[in-house]
Amino acid sequence: MLALTRKKGESIMIGDNIEVVVLGITGEQTRLGIIAPKNVPVHRKEVYEQIQLENKEAQMSVNVGAFRKKS
Repeated sequence: MLALTRKKGESIMIGDNIEVVVLGITGEQTRLGIIAPKNVPVHRKEVYEQIQLENKEAQMSVNVGAFRKKS
C-alpha cells in the first residue's frame, strides 16, 4: 500500500486520467473528490463489495440447462 499525505485542495493522480482531490477534513472525516472518465466506475468500497456479491449470486442462480440447445 502506498501511503501519502495531502492537505485540503491537494490531489493525487492515478494513471493519466484519474485524479483524487482532498476537498475537506472535518474531525475524522475526509471529503474526497474523484475526477475520472465516465466509463470508469467509482464506488465506495462497501457498495462495490455488495455489487460483487449480487453479481456472484446472480451468476450462481442461472439455470444453465435453460441455455443448452436441444439436439
